[in-house]
Amino acid sequence: MFKILKRFFSTQNMVSKELSKGEITPTKEAYKTTVDMATPAVAEMVSISIISMIDMAMVGQIGAFAVAAIGLTAQPRMIFMSLFIALNIGVTAIVSRQKGAGNQDEAKLCMRTGILMSAAVAVVVSILAFFTARYFMELAGAQYDTLEPATEYFRILAASFLFTGLSTTICAAQRGIGDTRVTLMVNLPANIVKIIFNFLLIGGNLGFPAMGVAGAGWATVISAFVSFLLAVHSLTKKKSYLHTSLKDNWRPDYSMMKRIFKIGGNSAVEQLALRIGFFIYARIVAGLGTGAFAAHMIGMQLMHLSFTFADGIAAAATSLVGQNLGKKRPDLSMMYGKIGQRCALVVALFLGVASFLMRNTFPLIFAYEADVIIMASSVIIILGFLQPIQTSQIVMAGTLRGAGDTRFVALTMLITVTFIRPFVAYLFVYPIGWGLTGAWISIAFDQILRLVLLTRRFSKGTWAQINV
Repeated sequence: MFKILKRFFSTQNMVSKELSKGEITPTKEAYKTTVDMATPAVAEMVSISIISMIDMAMVGQIGAFAVAAIGLTAQPRMIFMSLFIALNIGVTAIVSRQKGAGNQDEAKLCMRTGILMSAAVAVVVSILAFFTARYFMELAGAQYDTLEPATEYFRILAASFLFTGLSTTICAAQRGIGDTRVTLMVNLPANIVKIIFNFLLIGGNLGFPAMGVAGAGWATVISAFVSFLLAVHSLTKKKSYLHTSLKDNWRPDYSMMKRIFKIGGNSAVEQLALRIGFFIYARIVAGLGTGAFAAHMIGMQLMHLSFTFADGIAAAATSLVGQNLGKKRPDLSMMYGKIGQRCALVVALFLGVASFLMRNTFPLIFAYEADVIIMASSVIIILGFLQPIQTSQIVMAGTLRGAGDTRFVALTMLITVTFIRPFVAYLFVYPIGWGLTGAWISIAFDQILRLVLLTRRFSKGTWAQINV
């Protein structure tokens, strides 16, 4: 057994002799590089997830309707944020490749261009989100007791899109050069600020008004502004690889825009496919009622926590794959992609066991209603089995994005998330009658198919030939 595990984790067995372009990094050194880069990213994303849980728990004190109201805004918000996510994928891929090739000026140009594009997108998105808030909440399946608070919360969130868009673009560039510590130092303080203002504004403490769900919205806006200031500050340090100032050339570079759009355009399709699929899926679950949707959102909180671990590892894999492709070492890119997957698998096994053990206690953080707690516990059992599949496919997708193979990832998401998950969810929830359990079993169909498609693509190695 030990020999099998040793062989599985050894870097010498991750790249075939035919693909090898030189000396393969020793196992201990390669894992140390990955872990050192992934740790700040994981810490950042896990902290954000925990803050989100605390946020939901604070709102949950008002009642299940408040948990459901905020939950209804999640997918509409991500539909608008998908443009930033797609743009940032392009920025990370190009910056990492230029860092590997030693082209610092090109990396800086990409970042500045990305910031300008992000600002333009933010203005349009904020206006659209504000004026379409009620329509999206109705479309998301808001009930009579959640429509008004969900609409108000979403309109407040619209004010945060500019700050969020700019800070995430800067952090995407920092991840591209492998400096994941910057994004940790940007988001951790900002999320602590969010918790403080949640305490002050949701229930009305220390003389502040009790604003309920709206208070959680304004806490998010303040937090986004803090993260924006910290992200900008990270660029003012002269020792920073991406150091920049207002004296630099900030005129739009249309050639770089095209390069970002080449990668980000495919990612935009991917993100749109994801958000449409998730939106339809959430609408199907919302049709089960406020209590079931609240239980669903509790399960999603824990699922998002496991996602953040994988996403942090994927961030490191994305950067290392891009940098080694820039160095003309696709064999090392293949190696680091596999290392990322193995690290994610180990974490997922631990989280799966932890989820099973916490299935009855975790829901108590967010809800007091007995029926909500029972439904949430059932969901968490399914999630425990899903986590190894989920984390592996997240890292595979991140690896392919780092290589610029965003078209295939987009097509995969279109098939699995936009079509497979909603169809199977509707079938299991309503005609078969499995309710919330059926909705979560449908996630398994989506995740398994996604993992198979992405792993096969990665194994072929054609992504190493893509120019960005």
